[in-house]
Amino acid sequence: MVKRPKSDFWTVGVVPERIDRLTPERLQALRDRIVWMPAADPWCYYADPFALQEGASLCVFVEAFDYRSKRADLRRLNLDLETGSWSAPAVVLRRPFHLSYPFVFEHDGHAWMVPETSQAGEVALYRATDGLDRWERVGPLLTGVPAVDASVLCHDGTWWMFYSIIGPNKRDQRELHVAHADALQGPWTPHGANPVRAALDGARPAGTPFVSAEGFVVQPVQDSRAGYGGATRWVVFDQLSREAVSARLMTPTFTGDLAHPDFTEGLHTMSACGEFTLIDVKRVDRSRQRQWLDWKRRVRRWLQPGGPTMATTADAPGARSLAD
Repeated sequence: MVKRPKSDFWTVGVVPERIDRLTPERLQALRDRIVWMPAADPWCYYADPFALQEGASLCVFVEAFDYRSKRADLRRLNLDLETGSWSAPAVVLRRPFHLSYPFVFEHDGHAWMVPETSQAGEVALYRATDGLDRWERVGPLLTGVPAVDASVLCHDGTWWMFYSIIGPNKRDQRELHVAHADALQGPWTPHGANPVRAALDGARPAGTPFVSAEGFVVQPVQDSRAGYGGATRWVVFDQLSREAVSARLMTPTFTGDLAHPDFTEGLHTMSACGEFTLIDVKRVDRSRQRQWLDWKRRVRRWLQPGGPTMATTADAPGARSLAD
């Protein structure tokens, strides 16, 4: 009998607490106060939430993934902080390749985004040009690198980027890399100590880096020991300079069951927006309908002029999807 496929589905929540005040116990205590984003269409999901606040509205940017195409674009949904109601989703960035991790932030009077564009082989910087509805590519920050989940922070006059790299044997889940620059637009230099951490229990970035009350840079990271996105932990940098890096993994572990009764099999984003923290949590579907969707997608590709053959399709055994 053909093995049932395993399909991850994520949902996004807004936690009414600052990221630097969150603990697993605090997250669980706030469980009933989390505002959850409306579900996406069937066989789609929202994940990788990041936000900017405009008055009484939280503008939440997410990856919108569709299993029918195995590709995602980036969308924005606004949360009215007074009523708790959500706006309809609006596409803000779409490319002919997979997009995810819409890392948004404000700097020098502008709104910026560093989305995950590993299929393009670069880490690129985008800037909002029409409110928050349109984003233009400013230029590359890193080129020739299949980097994922790049997260940036300006600290003590230096810009820092934390990222992972796609490669064999789950490299993207077990290595944390760092780059630095004098200015946001670079040039950026990968650190000579890379990878600064190599372990499945906490490496791939999982949200907004921040500075602790003690003055240390903290980067949320994925704990992938139980599978991709199984939990989130924090890496603290006791030393972060252009010459040397010293990082340690904190013990507290944030899991999906702390926040949601049905999405208990993962938590892989913790992003900060003022007095709020955005998270995503996971459930796993094992229905056979996914096999039908995959078959239809393959047939469509095979029928396209110049499309892949059965031997070269990206869905061949052993191929890695970039859907996450």
